Amino acid sequence: MTRIVVAAAVVERNGLFLVTRRQKGVHLEGFWEFPGGKCGPDETLATCLMREMQEELGVATRVGGEILATSHDYPDRTVRLHFLRCELLGEPSPQMGQQMVWATRSQLAGLPFPPADLDLIKQLTR
Repeated sequence: MTRIVVAAAVVERNGLFLVTRRQKGVHLEGFWEFPGGKCGPDETLATCLMREMQEELGVATRVGGEILATSHDYPDRTVRLHFLRCELLGEPSPQMGQQMVWATRSQLAGLPFPPADLDLIKQLTR
C-alpha cells in the first residue's frame, strides 16, 4: 500500500478558516480540505506547505506549529496528515480554478471533509 505524507495549512483570520474544494478527477474530488499537499521525499513539512500554498493559492506563508498529526487508511493508500498553523503573507487567490471559502467554525462542521480531516474538524468546532 502506498504511504503518503501530507502537510495541510490551518489558516484562521478573524474567526474564519480558509478551506478549498478538491477538484474533479483527483482523489476525494468534491470534498473540502485545508490547503496543502503531498510532501516530496526530502521536503520538510514547512517547506512543503510553503511550496503548496504558493502553487495552489499564489500566496507566501509563514508556517507555525503543528496542531494535529493523524493517519488514515484509504483502500489504495495510507495518508499521514500533518495540520500546521499558518499565517498568510498576502491575499490568497486560487491558481487552479478550485473553490475557496473562509468558513466559520460552525460552517466547518457542515461541509463534507475527507475522513482523515474529521479529528481536526471536531477539535476546531468543540
